Amino acid sequence: MEVYKFGGASVKDANGVKNLSTIVNQSKNKQLLIVISAMGRTTDALEKLTKAYFEGLDTVSEIFGSIRASHEAIADELFQDKDHPVFNDIANTFVEIEWILEDEPFDFDYIYDQIVSVGELLSTKIVSHYLNYAGIDNQWVDARNYIQTDNTYREGKVDWTKTSHLIESQLTALLQKKPVITQGFIGSTSENFTTTLGREGSDYSAAIFASCLKAGAVTIWKDVPGVLNADPKWFDQTELIPQLNYHDAIELAYYGATVIHPKTIKPLQNNSIPLHVRSFLNPQAEGTTISNTGKPLPIPSFIFKVDQVLISILPKDFSFIIEENLSHIFDILHKYKIKVNTMLNSALSFSISVDNDEEKITKLITALSVTYKVKYNKDMELVTIRYYNQQTIDRVTENKKVLLEVKSRHTCQMVMKDNN
Repeated sequence: MEVYKFGGASVKDANGVKNLSTIVNQSKNKQLLIVISAMGRTTDALEKLTKAYFEGLDTVSEIFGSIRASHEAIADELFQDKDHPVFNDIANTFVEIEWILEDEPFDFDYIYDQIVSVGELLSTKIVSHYLNYAGIDNQWVDARNYIQTDNTYREGKVDWTKTSHLIESQLTALLQKKPVITQGFIGSTSENFTTTLGREGSDYSAAIFASCLKAGAVTIWKDVPGVLNADPKWFDQTELIPQLNYHDAIELAYYGATVIHPKTIKPLQNNSIPLHVRSFLNPQAEGTTISNTGKPLPIPSFIFKVDQVLISILPKDFSFIIEENLSHIFDILHKYKIKVNTMLNSALSFSISVDNDEEKITKLITALSVTYKVKYNKDMELVTIRYYNQQTIDRVTENKKVLLEVKSRHTCQMVMKDNN
């Protein structure tokens, strides 16, 4: 039994859905669980809709109509029969959003999960119907019936005991009959409220299902040839890494490599399940395999994160930064759900680089300023080099001013800006 995961880029349009069908058809002799993300930029659009709804903007109807029209257009191109059940399925799924938009908004994170999760429901229903239409008999299932989480909306924590029981007892038998289509990114609380697992969490969903099913392998189908040593957006020349061990994959994901979700690797490593990263544009290519191989990365790897805020925190009385200060600072970071991308502690200051979420950063700086003197710089870049050397450092720091540098034996991180 294997798990396939298709991201939003692979099903962004009708041709993408047809291509997915071809890949699945070539694997029809396998027991397949197929995890699918929302189509194209649907999650971004649903986030925009949620924000507009909360802010009472008059663009709500326009955004909602655009999302609906894009999915109907894909269905129109895929299905010649305009009475096909898929159109009713799409309409009924959008009703879930309409009901929410008719009420007064209350808790943002809760409403976010109820609205944004609809993207995965839409994509999987369209794909499941199309596979049946193309002669690939399959079963659509709702991931929320299997992946159980706590009530941490937007970052649901998986209840592994409940989740494992549900998947093992209810999904195994289905997979023996036909391929199963389900959603990434979403789960459910014990009260049957929808949760999401964190942005780009569909890879994690695939790992959860694979771990509970003791799958033979997971394949993530991407628009890149596999795991590259740098993002093609930043480097003209990149190299494919054919083999990668779990440890290096976890490190790369933790530091922000977008090809793999940070939480994906550990459940697979615990069960020695190999992870293949392959191109849906070139399905015959081998791609990258992440497994127990003991080989370190053969080449330096680069990870870029832009739109960073470098925050330096100093005691107002110029005393040392000690354990008590650090404990207090991390309590505040946890309260405002701020993920630290790198940090450096000195005698008199504690510096961190974080993603620039305007609302969260404003609240964070306000809270820190009660006790500490706070300095910050926006529009920073964070570059992480795994298996660095001086040549690689020189390559990325040319015409840059480095404001913070942290080195370990294998990893170098630098926060910098243009040297104007």
